[in-house]
Amino acid sequence: MTATTKIALVTGGSRGLGKDMALSLAQKGIDVILTYRTNKSEAEEVVKQIESSKQKAAALALDMSKVDSLGSFVEELKHTLQDKWNTSQLDFLINNAGMGATVPFADVTEALFDEFLNVHFKGVYFLTQGLLPHLNQGGCIINISTGTTRFANPGYSVYASMKGAIEVFTRYLAKELGHKGIRANVVAPGPIETDFNSSAIRSNPQMKERLSSVTPLGRVGTAEDIGGVVAFLCSDEARWVNAQRIEVSGGINT
Repeated sequence: MTATTKIALVTGGSRGLGKDMALSLAQKGIDVILTYRTNKSEAEEVVKQIESSKQKAAALALDMSKVDSLGSFVEELKHTLQDKWNTSQLDFLINNAGMGATVPFADVTEALFDEFLNVHFKGVYFLTQGLLPHLNQGGCIINISTGTTRFANPGYSVYASMKGAIEVFTRYLAKELGHKGIRANVVAPGPIETDFNSSAIRSNPQMKERLSSVTPLGRVGTAEDIGGVVAFLCSDEARWVNAQRIEVSGGINT
C-alpha cells in the first residue's frame, strides 16, 4: 500500500446502490472492501470490476441483522486489511447495507420491526462503534438514509423511522468525532429503481409513473445517480462538508 492509498468499506456493496458506490469510489482511486449478505459470486464480480480499474478490492460476508456477529466481522476485516494492505486502518465507512419492504403500519409485526431495527439502526450503530479504532484521522462516515424521512410514503413507517434515527445518529457522530478529524454525513436517496425495491418500482409501472410525475426531473432515480455523490463526500473537495443530510432525489415532492 502506498502512502496515498485510501481504503473504503461499503456495506451491502455487491449490488444496487452499494455496487455503484464501490465502483464510483474505485474511479476516484480509492481501494474498496465491500460486504455481501448471501451472494458471494455477485460480490466477487464487483471485486473483479474494481480490480480491472487498477484498484485493490476484497469482499467479506456480513449479515447486519445478526448484531452479535459484528465483533467477529471486525476481526475478519482486520485480518483482510493486514493481509492485503499491510495496515489496520480504514479511511471511509459507508453504511449502506439494508433491506426493504412495503408494509402498512397496521400490518407490521414485532419480528419485522426488530429485523429492520437491527439492519438499519442497531447494526449500523455498533458496527460503526467497533470500527472507530480503525478509522484514520481525516476520514469520514457516510450513512445512507431515505427521502421518506422528509415526506411520508404509506407502507414505509418502519423503514423511515429507522432511517430517521440514523440521521440523528449521524449528527452526533459529527459532533463527537470532529476532534479526530472524522466527518459524518447522510446521503438520502429518493425513489431508486434497483432490485432492492423491485416490487415497489421496477415491477410496478403505475407506481413508477406516479413517482416520476411528482419529481421535477420527470423520472425515478438509478443507482448511478447516487454513487458519485458518495464518492464526492469521500474526496478532499468535500473536506468541509460535515453533519449534513444530502438528499439525492431529483427534487421529489418539492
